[in-house]
Amino acid sequence: MIPPIAVTLGDPAGIGPEIIGRCWEQREALGLPPFFGIGNRDSLAGVWKGEVCQIEHPEDVGTCCDALPLIEVADSEVVEPGKPTLIGARCALDALEIATGLTRSGAAGALVTGPVSKAQLQAIGFTHPGQTEFVGERCGVFAANLAMMLVGPTLRTVPVTIHIALADVPQRLTTDLIVSRGRAAAKGLARNFGIQNPRLAVAGLNPHAGESGLLGREEIDVIAPAIAELRAEGIDAFGPLSADAMFHEHARKSYDAALCMYHDQALVPLKTLHFDEGVNLTLGLPIVRTAPDHGTAFDIAGKGIASHRAMAAAIRTAHACAVHRAID
Repeated sequence: MIPPIAVTLGDPAGIGPEIIGRCWEQREALGLPPFFGIGNRDSLAGVWKGEVCQIEHPEDVGTCCDALPLIEVADSEVVEPGKPTLIGARCALDALEIATGLTRSGAAGALVTGPVSKAQLQAIGFTHPGQTEFVGERCGVFAANLAMMLVGPTLRTVPVTIHIALADVPQRLTTDLIVSRGRAAAKGLARNFGIQNPRLAVAGLNPHAGESGLLGREEIDVIAPAIAELRAEGIDAFGPLSADAMFHEHARKSYDAALCMYHDQALVPLKTLHFDEGVNLTLGLPIVRTAPDHGTAFDIAGKGIASHRAMAAAIRTAHACAVHRAID
Protein backbone atom coordinates (compact mmCIF):
# COMPACT_ATOMS: atom_id res chain seq x y z
CA MET A 1 0.00 0.00 0.00
CA ILE A 2 1.25 3.45 -0.95
CA PRO A 3 0.54 6.23 1.58
CA PRO A 4 -1.60 9.12 0.30
CA ILE A 5 0.04 11.60 -2.06
CA ALA A 6 0.99 15.05 -0.75
CA VAL A 7 -0.19 17.84 -3.08
CA THR A 8 0.81 21.43 -2.40
CA LEU A 9 -1.70 24.09 -3.44
CA GLY A 10 1.07 26.31 -4.81
CA ASP A 11 0.64 30.08 -4.79
CA PRO A 12 -2.75 30.74 -3.17
CA ALA A 13 -3.54 33.41 -5.76
CA GLY A 14 -2.87 31.09 -8.70
CA ILE A 15 -4.92 28.30 -10.25
CA GLY A 16 -3.50 25.62 -7.93
CA PRO A 17 -6.30 25.68 -5.33
CA GLU A 18 -9.14 25.45 -7.85
CA ILE A 19 -7.64 22.70 -10.00
CA ILE A 20 -6.78 20.64 -6.92
CA GLY A 21 -10.32 21.08 -5.62
CA ARG A 22 -11.68 19.99 -8.98
CA CYS A 23 -9.40 16.96 -8.99
CA TRP A 24 -10.78 15.98 -5.59
CA GLU A 25 -14.43 16.25 -6.57
CA GLN A 26 -13.77 14.21 -9.75
CA ARG A 27 -11.25 11.82 -8.19
CA GLU A 28 -13.22 8.66 -8.99
CA ALA A 29 -13.89 9.58 -12.63
CA LEU A 30 -10.24 10.61 -13.04
CA GLY A 31 -8.94 7.43 -11.42
CA LEU A 32 -6.96 9.27 -8.77
CA PRO A 33 -5.33 7.61 -5.74
CA PRO A 34 -5.84 8.93 -2.20
CA PHE A 35 -4.24 12.35 -1.78
CA PHE A 36 -4.34 15.37 0.50
CA GLY A 37 -3.66 19.05 0.03
CA ILE A 38 -1.24 21.30 1.87
CA GLY A 39 -1.82 25.04 1.83
CA ASN A 40 -4.12 27.90 2.68
CA ARG A 41 -7.74 26.91 3.36
CA ASP A 42 -9.12 30.33 2.44
CA SER A 43 -7.58 30.08 -1.03
CA LEU A 44 -9.64 26.94 -1.61
CA ALA A 45 -12.84 28.43 -0.19
CA GLY A 46 -12.60 31.39 -2.56
CA VAL A 47 -12.55 29.33 -5.75
CA TRP A 48 -14.06 25.95 -4.87
CA LYS A 49 -17.28 25.17 -3.03
CA GLY A 50 -16.48 21.64 -1.90
CA GLU A 51 -16.01 20.59 1.70
CA VAL A 52 -12.57 20.62 3.33
CA CYS A 53 -11.46 18.38 6.20
CA GLN A 54 -8.54 19.76 8.19
CA ILE A 55 -6.03 17.08 9.17
CA GLU A 56 -2.78 17.06 11.14
CA HIS A 57 -1.09 14.05 9.51
CA PRO A 58 -1.44 12.00 6.31
CA GLU A 59 -2.68 9.01 8.28
CA ASP A 60 -5.84 11.04 9.03
CA VAL A 61 -6.88 11.09 5.36
CA GLY A 62 -9.17 8.08 5.82
CA THR A 63 -11.28 9.92 8.39
CA CYS A 64 -12.41 12.65 6.01
CA CYS A 65 -15.03 10.74 3.99
CA ASP A 66 -15.99 12.95 1.02
CA ALA A 67 -14.23 16.14 2.16
CA LEU A 68 -10.84 17.15 0.75
CA PRO A 69 -8.18 16.41 3.42
CA LEU A 70 -6.01 19.47 3.99
CA ILE A 71 -3.01 20.23 6.17
CA GLU A 72 -3.57 23.93 6.61
CA VAL A 73 -0.84 26.53 6.27
CA ALA A 74 -2.14 29.67 7.93
CA ASP A 75 -2.21 32.96 6.02
CA SER A 76 -2.87 36.34 7.59
CA GLU A 77 -4.58 38.10 4.70
CA VAL A 78 -7.51 37.68 2.33
CA VAL A 79 -6.52 35.71 -0.76
CA GLU A 80 -7.68 37.22 -4.03
CA PRO A 81 -7.34 35.02 -7.12
CA GLY A 82 -5.00 36.57 -9.65
CA LYS A 83 -3.42 38.97 -7.14
CA PRO A 84 -0.21 37.42 -5.77
CA THR A 85 1.32 38.73 -2.56
CA LEU A 86 4.50 38.16 -0.61
CA ILE A 87 2.51 36.59 2.23
CA GLY A 88 1.00 34.19 -0.28
CA ALA A 89 4.49 33.30 -1.53
CA ARG A 90 5.55 32.55 2.05
CA CYS A 91 2.49 30.32 2.44
CA ALA A 92 3.42 28.43 -0.73
CA LEU A 93 6.99 27.96 0.48
CA ASP A 94 5.85 26.72 3.89
CA ALA A 95 3.55 24.20 2.19
CA LEU A 96 6.43 22.98 0.04
CA GLU A 97 8.65 22.57 3.11
CA ILE A 98 5.99 20.54 4.95
CA ALA A 99 5.17 18.37 1.94
CA THR A 100 8.82 17.60 1.24
CA GLY A 101 9.40 16.59 4.83
CA LEU A 102 6.34 14.32 4.92
CA THR A 103 7.40 12.61 1.69
CA ARG A 104 11.00 12.18 2.80
CA SER A 105 9.81 10.56 6.02
CA GLY A 106 7.57 8.13 4.15
CA ALA A 107 4.38 9.53 5.68
CA ALA A 108 3.33 10.64 2.18
CA GLY A 109 3.72 8.30 -0.78
CA ALA A 110 4.92 10.97 -3.22
CA LEU A 111 5.07 14.73 -3.68
CA VAL A 112 3.09 16.73 -6.23
CA THR A 113 3.85 20.44 -6.29
CA GLY A 114 1.31 23.04 -7.32
CA PRO A 115 2.45 26.01 -9.45
CA VAL A 116 4.28 28.89 -7.76
CA SER A 117 5.58 32.28 -8.85
CA LYS A 118 9.37 32.33 -8.95
CA ALA A 119 9.36 36.12 -8.91
CA GLN A 120 7.25 36.21 -5.74
CA LEU A 121 9.40 33.56 -4.07
CA GLN A 122 12.60 35.42 -4.91
CA ALA A 123 11.07 38.57 -3.44
CA ILE A 124 10.84 36.84 -0.03
CA GLY A 125 14.46 35.65 -0.19
CA PHE A 126 14.06 32.30 -1.93
CA THR A 127 17.49 31.61 -3.46
CA HIS A 128 16.79 28.45 -5.45
CA PRO A 129 16.09 28.57 -9.20
CA GLY A 130 12.81 26.72 -8.59
CA GLN A 131 10.95 24.16 -6.51
CA THR A 132 13.00 21.33 -8.04
CA GLU A 133 16.27 22.58 -6.60
CA PHE A 134 14.66 23.29 -3.23
CA VAL A 135 13.34 19.73 -2.98
CA GLY A 136 16.72 18.41 -4.13
CA GLU A 137 18.55 20.31 -1.40
CA ARG A 138 16.15 19.07 1.26
CA CYS A 139 16.75 15.53 0.01
CA GLY A 140 20.54 15.97 0.06
CA VAL A 141 20.94 15.88 -3.73
CA PHE A 142 23.06 18.39 -5.64
CA ALA A 143 21.16 20.27 -8.35
CA ALA A 144 23.66 19.03 -10.94
CA ASN A 145 22.50 15.47 -10.26
CA LEU A 146 18.84 16.26 -10.95
CA ALA A 147 17.14 16.04 -14.31
CA MET A 148 13.72 16.91 -15.66
CA MET A 149 11.58 14.38 -17.51
CA LEU A 150 8.43 15.62 -19.23
CA VAL A 151 5.83 12.86 -19.31
CA GLY A 152 2.74 12.55 -21.51
CA PRO A 153 0.53 9.64 -22.52
CA THR A 154 2.60 8.88 -25.66
CA LEU A 155 5.87 10.76 -25.15
CA ARG A 156 8.61 11.30 -22.57
CA THR A 157 11.36 13.86 -23.13
CA VAL A 158 14.45 14.86 -21.13
CA PRO A 159 16.07 18.24 -21.91
CA VAL A 160 19.86 18.26 -21.56
CA THR A 161 20.04 22.04 -21.13
CA ILE A 162 17.02 23.79 -19.68
CA HIS A 163 16.54 27.44 -18.73
CA ILE A 164 19.33 29.12 -20.65
CA ALA A 165 19.34 31.35 -23.72
CA LEU A 166 19.32 29.48 -27.01
CA ALA A 167 22.50 31.32 -28.02
CA ASP A 168 24.29 29.77 -25.02
CA VAL A 169 23.30 26.17 -25.72
CA PRO A 170 26.25 25.20 -28.00
CA GLN A 171 28.78 26.38 -25.41
CA ARG A 172 27.00 24.70 -22.48
CA LEU A 173 26.40 21.42 -24.31
CA THR A 174 29.11 18.91 -23.41
CA THR A 175 29.60 15.20 -23.81
CA ASP A 176 29.70 14.76 -20.03
CA LEU A 177 26.41 16.64 -19.57
CA ILE A 178 24.66 14.55 -22.22
CA VAL A 179 25.97 11.34 -20.65
CA SER A 180 24.81 12.49 -17.22
CA ARG A 181 21.30 13.24 -18.50
CA GLY A 182 21.23 9.95 -20.39
CA ARG A 183 22.14 7.98 -17.28
CA ALA A 184 19.47 9.81 -15.27
CA ALA A 185 16.88 9.12 -17.97
CA ALA A 186 17.71 5.40 -18.17
CA LYS A 187 17.70 4.99 -14.40
CA GLY A 188 14.50 7.02 -14.10
CA LEU A 189 12.69 4.90 -16.69
CA ALA A 190 13.67 1.73 -14.88
CA ARG A 191 12.96 2.99 -11.38
CA ASN A 192 9.77 4.96 -11.99
CA PHE A 193 8.17 3.12 -14.92
CA GLY A 194 9.52 -0.42 -14.59
CA ILE A 195 11.26 -0.29 -18.00
CA GLN A 196 14.33 -2.40 -17.33
CA ASN A 197 16.03 -1.96 -20.73
CA PRO A 198 15.00 1.53 -21.77
CA ARG A 199 15.59 2.89 -25.27
CA LEU A 200 16.83 6.48 -25.55
CA ALA A 201 16.47 8.41 -28.80
CA VAL A 202 19.05 11.21 -28.82
CA ALA A 203 18.25 14.34 -30.80
CA GLY A 204 20.79 16.33 -32.74
CA LEU A 205 21.30 20.02 -32.04
CA ASN A 206 21.34 21.35 -35.58
CA PRO A 207 18.86 20.98 -38.45
CA HIS A 208 19.07 17.51 -40.03
CA ALA A 209 21.36 16.50 -37.13
CA GLY A 210 24.13 18.60 -38.63
CA GLU A 211 24.01 17.11 -42.12
CA SER A 212 27.36 15.30 -41.62
CA GLY A 213 29.03 18.49 -40.44
CA LEU A 214 27.66 20.83 -43.11
CA LEU A 215 25.27 22.50 -40.64
CA GLY A 216 27.37 22.28 -37.51
CA ARG A 217 29.81 19.89 -35.81
CA GLU A 218 28.13 19.44 -32.42
CA GLU A 219 26.66 16.11 -33.52
CA ILE A 220 30.10 14.81 -34.52
CA ASP A 221 32.23 16.34 -31.75
CA VAL A 222 29.88 16.30 -28.75
CA ILE A 223 26.70 14.27 -29.17
CA ALA A 224 27.98 11.14 -30.97
CA PRO A 225 30.76 10.56 -28.40
CA ALA A 226 28.14 10.82 -25.62
CA ILE A 227 25.98 8.22 -27.32
CA ALA A 228 28.99 5.93 -27.69
CA GLU A 229 29.77 6.31 -23.97
CA LEU A 230 26.19 5.56 -22.98
CA ARG A 231 26.14 2.47 -25.17
CA ALA A 232 29.43 1.31 -23.68
CA GLU A 233 27.70 1.45 -20.28
CA GLY A 234 24.95 -0.82 -21.57
CA ILE A 235 22.34 1.90 -22.20
CA ASP A 236 20.41 1.52 -25.46
CA ALA A 237 20.94 5.05 -26.76
CA PHE A 238 20.86 5.83 -30.48
CA GLY A 239 21.22 8.88 -32.73
CA PRO A 240 21.89 11.71 -33.14
CA LEU A 241 18.56 12.02 -34.90
CA SER A 242 17.06 14.89 -36.85
CA ALA A 243 14.66 16.45 -34.36
CA ASP A 244 12.08 17.29 -37.01
CA ALA A 245 11.47 13.59 -37.72
CA MET A 246 11.59 11.92 -34.31
CA PHE A 247 8.28 12.91 -32.73
CA HIS A 248 5.67 11.61 -35.17
CA GLU A 249 3.54 8.65 -34.13
CA HIS A 250 5.58 5.91 -35.81
CA ALA A 251 8.91 7.28 -34.56
CA ARG A 252 7.69 7.52 -30.95
CA LYS A 253 7.12 3.76 -30.88
CA SER A 254 10.86 3.16 -31.30
CA TYR A 255 11.98 4.67 -27.97
CA ASP A 256 10.96 5.09 -24.34
CA ALA A 257 12.28 8.63 -23.94
CA ALA A 258 13.81 11.30 -26.14
CA LEU A 259 16.97 13.02 -24.96
CA CYS A 260 16.76 16.59 -26.28
CA MET A 261 19.50 19.19 -26.45
CA TYR A 262 17.58 22.29 -25.33
CA HIS A 263 14.39 23.38 -23.59
CA ASP A 264 12.03 23.95 -26.51
CA GLN A 265 13.24 20.88 -28.38
CA ALA A 266 11.84 18.84 -25.47
CA LEU A 267 8.86 20.98 -24.49
CA VAL A 268 7.35 21.88 -27.88
CA PRO A 269 6.53 18.29 -28.95
CA LEU A 270 5.33 17.36 -25.46
CA LYS A 271 3.02 20.36 -25.20
CA THR A 272 1.84 20.00 -28.80
CA LEU A 273 0.81 16.40 -28.20
CA HIS A 274 -0.25 16.61 -24.55
CA PHE A 275 -0.77 20.24 -23.58
CA ASP A 276 -3.38 19.49 -20.90
CA GLU A 277 -1.75 16.30 -19.61
CA GLY A 278 1.96 17.12 -19.43
CA VAL A 279 3.74 16.18 -16.21
CA ASN A 280 7.14 17.28 -14.94
CA LEU A 281 8.89 14.38 -13.17
CA THR A 282 12.12 15.12 -11.31
CA LEU A 283 14.79 12.45 -11.83
CA GLY A 284 17.58 11.80 -9.34
CA LEU A 285 15.60 12.22 -6.11
CA PRO A 286 15.18 9.57 -3.41
CA ILE A 287 11.46 10.44 -3.44
CA VAL A 288 8.90 10.74 -6.24
CA ARG A 289 8.14 14.33 -7.16
CA THR A 290 5.92 15.45 -10.01
CA ALA A 291 4.25 18.70 -11.04
CA PRO A 292 1.77 19.74 -13.72
CA ASP A 293 3.63 21.24 -16.65
CA HIS A 294 2.10 24.71 -16.37
CA GLY A 295 2.41 27.82 -14.25
CA THR A 296 0.26 29.82 -11.85
CA ALA A 297 -1.87 31.37 -14.65
CA PHE A 298 -2.75 34.38 -12.48
CA ASP A 299 -4.66 35.87 -15.43
CA ILE A 300 -7.35 33.18 -15.30
CA ALA A 301 -7.23 32.28 -11.60
CA GLY A 302 -10.65 32.19 -9.98
CA LYS A 303 -12.54 32.28 -13.28
CA GLY A 304 -13.33 28.57 -13.30
CA ILE A 305 -11.77 27.96 -16.71
CA ALA A 306 -8.39 26.49 -15.76
CA SER A 307 -7.94 22.88 -16.85
CA HIS A 308 -7.27 20.40 -14.05
CA ARG A 309 -6.18 17.59 -16.37
CA ALA A 310 -2.43 18.19 -15.96
CA MET A 311 -2.75 18.22 -12.17
CA ALA A 312 -4.74 14.99 -12.31
CA ALA A 313 -2.07 13.48 -14.56
CA ALA A 314 0.65 14.60 -12.11
CA ILE A 315 -1.14 12.89 -9.21
CA ARG A 316 -1.68 9.67 -11.19
CA THR A 317 1.92 9.65 -12.42
CA ALA A 318 3.29 10.23 -8.91
CA HIS A 319 1.31 7.30 -7.56
CA ALA A 320 2.27 5.00 -10.45
CA CYS A 321 5.97 5.84 -10.00
CA ALA A 322 5.72 5.25 -6.25
CA VAL A 323 4.17 1.83 -6.91
CA HIS A 324 6.99 0.89 -9.30
CA ARG A 325 9.58 1.98 -6.75
CA ALA A 326 7.88 -0.07 -4.03
CA ILE A 327 7.87 -3.16 -6.24
CA ASP A 328 11.51 -2.61 -7.19
